[in-house]
Amino acid sequence: MAMVNPEDTKLVTLATNTLARSGAAQAAALRDTTGRTYVAVSVVSPSLSLDAFEAVLTVALASGITGIESVVATGSLPANVKAIKDFAPTATVFHIDAQGVEHAL
Repeated sequence: MAMVNPEDTKLVTLATNTLARSGAAQAAALRDTTGRTYVAVSVVSPSLSLDAFEAVLTVALASGITGIESVVATGSLPANVKAIKDFAPTATVFHIDAQGVEHAL
């Protein structure tokens, strides 16, 4: 499945810029069903480890989302796509690899 919603390209820009700014291994941008967007990076510390999907979902849930339209990740591939799909089975989820190639997840 290719990105068909032009709003998804904004998520790519947000995730890509966040990744570049942070120096993290992964970044993700999420759009909820009201059109609000959230960004997060992977977190690795001695007592906490979240991939970018887990981190962005946590940020969005803390803001009270009720649904997800789309999520885009950049950098290394986040392992926990299930975190997104369990919350929103119909959400579109993409990964943009280091060469800029889009992969539906």
